[in-house]
Formats: sequence, structure tokens, C-alpha cells
Amino acid sequence: MQIILRGTAAGYEAEHTARIFFPDAEKAPQVPAAGDFVLAVSHAQTDFVLLRRGGSLRWRSALRAPGADAEYALCSLLYSLLKEQTGQQPPWGMMTGVRPVRIIHDLRAMGATEQQVEDRFLRHFACSPQKFALAREIADRQRPLLDAADPMDCSVYAGIPFCPTRCSYCSFVSRTVGDKATQALVQPYVDALCRELTEIRALADRCGLRIRTFYIGGGTPTSLSAAQLEQLMAHIAATFDLGGLAEYTVEAGRPDCTDAEKLRILKQYGATRISINPQTFSDQVLRNIGRRHTAQDIIDCFAAARAAGHDNINMDLIAGLPGDTVEGFAGSLEQAVALDPENITVHTLTLKRASNLVVEHRAADYDDVAAMLERCTLLQRAGYAPYYLYRQKGTLQNLENTGWSKPGRECLYNIYIMEEVHTILSAGAGGSTKLVIPGKRHGKIERIFNFKYPTEYIDRFAEILDRKRRVEDFYEHYAAQKAGQP
Repeated sequence: MQIILRGTAAGYEAEHTARIFFPDAEKAPQVPAAGDFVLAVSHAQTDFVLLRRGGSLRWRSALRAPGADAEYALCSLLYSLLKEQTGQQPPWGMMTGVRPVRIIHDLRAMGATEQQVEDRFLRHFACSPQKFALAREIADRQRPLLDAADPMDCSVYAGIPFCPTRCSYCSFVSRTVGDKATQALVQPYVDALCRELTEIRALADRCGLRIRTFYIGGGTPTSLSAAQLEQLMAHIAATFDLGGLAEYTVEAGRPDCTDAEKLRILKQYGATRISINPQTFSDQVLRNIGRRHTAQDIIDCFAAARAAGHDNINMDLIAGLPGDTVEGFAGSLEQAVALDPENITVHTLTLKRASNLVVEHRAADYDDVAAMLERCTLLQRAGYAPYYLYRQKGTLQNLENTGWSKPGRECLYNIYIMEEVHTILSAGAGGSTKLVIPGKRHGKIERIFNFKYPTEYIDRFAEILDRKRRVEDFYEHYAAQKAGQP
């Protein structure tokens, strides 16, 4: 399937409306002589959409009402044609954005009534009542946490781009620590990361920022040696006021590199929340995705974490992994609930071109993924409630990722980064600092990117520190505006 767009209103939204139905479609400059395609054309006052599929042509045209949103009118016309011709009922309707909950926050901030919020989802976006109810429940749960945030709060993220092996579904920039070339990078990387974190603390102080949460992610942070992990954790403890943090998370995701000593180090140096991420409790599915451990290894790692004193643990599961079934996924949910972690995050498999999995499998092979997510009612019965949600391009059946927690155990960092309510200062290869105007929910955001790959991060480290000066420029500009200066 190819996508052809014509006219000023035929852009990003029209392209991704078509991808709701044809996620593998390629954008093309011209109508092909043969093969399937979607054409969307926006004229001054009319819209035209056409689908050629299996040798058959179907089209629609409409006269746009005066003052109507041209982009929305074209997307709505396209959506209705593709929905009719494919027979699909997208659960999120014609939404193409990744943050449905944010729409609710924004509408409420603008003074919309609850009926207007509901109409926006059900009528404007053609979202299903079930998905709207999920988004609204999450927005309600987040509201007091977001309202309590200080305008000058921020969070810090530190990335470890190394893993023991690469999972087949992974699209992140990470290197396996088993090869000698990568092993030679790890220590210089940790040294540079510590230096960047020192600069981030100084920047935060100079800008008057209060660091609210700290998150070490990856990759797999526990793929570092115990000595390297202790070096990083000790440096953070000496550099930052851990007592002032509301939350300090470290991903200890994989049992094939997370042992009792590393779990002790995480606890000793102040981590208040960790993630142990099974993805599945099926040994066969673990083998399918390239994991070199068993489900029992995950259970043993969880027990070791509890023995080390960790009392706030998240576990990730993925719906739609190759070889999994609805009953198999339900079994993974049941096993996770039996372990009784404080958080369970349920992701829907996303097929990304940078992963190995997308080469081997197609979205059509995963018809049961929606039924898998329906089994999450088990989490509600076990006392978990949804507290954050996001969507990704390429996610099977256009579905979502949802974080579930026990009452009062919501991960603040996940909420802050997903709803984009305050600045995230990011360190490490591939890091993306997000600068948010204080006190303005969902206002203008500026980004500062670190170099993507570990080698480049190490070799060009001085440039990264130079880029970080833009953080001060951003807050100086904000302070000047607040004071009424030009």
C-alpha cells in the first residue's frame, strides 16, 4: 500500500490517518500505475479521497463548510472511507497522537465541560467509549498529582545504552556488553556520564530548579559491572540531594545481569523504585525474543530484590510477542499479580523498523493482541488501577501502553514525562532534554539532544556540555519575560 498526498491540508495527520488502517504503507510522490494506494487531496473548498485495493476503486468527495478545519475535514473523510472499506473499528478512532490523556488535561485547563471533553473523544475523534473511559479514569487519577507540582520542578534522566543481549522487538540504541569492543566503551561511558550529571546538578542550581524525580533507564543499567554500577550510584548520591527527591527509579530489568550484589548497591545508594521486566513468563516466548533467561530466573530475581529491601517494584509485560497466545498472556498477568509488585506496566508490541522483529513478522500475525489487553481486568480485580497511558506509531492494532499501580504507588516520573508538565534534564547517549515553560501545562517545549551512539557521546563529550548551556538560556529568557523585559 502506498500513500499519496496532495494539497496544503494533506500532510502529517492525513498520512497517519491512513496508517491506522495500513501501518506498513509507504508514502509515495506519484500515483502508481499498479498496486494498492490511498490518495488524499485537499483543494480550496473540497476534499477528495480514493482507495485502490485489490484492483477495486472506491472514493469520496465533500464540500468543506466555510471556516471548517481543512486538515480535520480531510482526515475525517479519509477515515470514514477506510473504515468502511476495511471493516476495521479502530479503538482510538482517528486519533494519531501519542498522548490521549493530555487532551483531557488540556480541555479541562481551557474550561471545557465534562460533556465537551466526552464529545471531543466520541464524536470528533470517533474514539470508542471504552478507550475514552480508560483515558478519563487516568486523567482523574493524575489530576491531583499534576496540580501539586511546583512550576520550577524538574526531573533527571540518565541513560545506560548497554544490554546483555538485544531483544528482537527492541528499537533503542543499545549495545550488547558481551563483545570486546563494547566492553571497552563501558568504563569511559560511565566516567563521561558522571561528568555530565555533575554539570546537570550545577545547571539545575543556577536555574533555580528543584529536582523532583530521578530515573536511570536504558538499555539495561544493571548490565554495568557491580563496580561500575556502584561508581555511578555513589556519584549520584554525592552530587544530588536524594533526600529532596520524591522518587528515584532504576531499571534493573533483566535477571541475566541483575544479581543480589547489584540489587544491594541500588538500595544502598538510595533507589526508591526499581523495574524488573519479564515481558512474559513463557520460556518459549522468552526464547522467541532472544532472552537468555527463564521465567524462573525472573521470579528468583524478584525474590532477591525483596530480600534486598526493595519495596516499590515495577514489572513490564508486552502483549503480542511472537508465539504468545491470549491464554499465555493471561498466564503472565496472573504470575505477575502473584508476585505482588507495586506497579505492572502493560505494553502493546510495537513493530519498529530499527528492530529485528519487524523484518520477521508482520502486524497481520497478531490478531489476538486486543483480546490480550482485555485480560487486564485481572489487574483491576487484584487492586491495581491505571495511572498513565501512551501510544506509539507502529503499535499493533493502534492500541496503547498502560501503567497500572497500587494506590499511592504511581510512578511520578512516568506521569511527568508523558504529560510534559515540567523539564526533564537528560544525560547519556541518545538523551533528549525537554525544556518546559514553568507553570504552563503543555506550553512550548524546547529540546536539546545528546549524541545518539556511545562512541560519539564519549568522543564529542565537550560538545554535549556546550549544548547544555541552552538550559540556562531558556530559563534566563523565561525570567526576563516574567519580569516584563523585552
